[in-house]
Amino acid sequence: MSDRRSRLEQTAGLYDNAAEQLELAALHCRTAARHFRDGEIPRASAHAWAAHGHALEAQERLSAQAREHAARSIP
Repeated sequence: MSDRRSRLEQTAGLYDNAAEQLELAALHCRTAARHFRDGEIPRASAHAWAAHGHALEAQERLSAQAREHAARSIP
């Protein structure tokens, strides 16, 4: 595999991982909503924090990609 192809695959993997994190965040949000509706506040809160954690993970991966892009960009 060429170096360029390898870098592109690595970048694609980063976006796949960010998407997975966001999908997990969405699942936790739905679970938190269900628990809040049922009055299960501690369980709901735990899922809300998990959702936030997954969103942060996705944001970190996207931020890393943005930094890489900025480093390679020619003004």
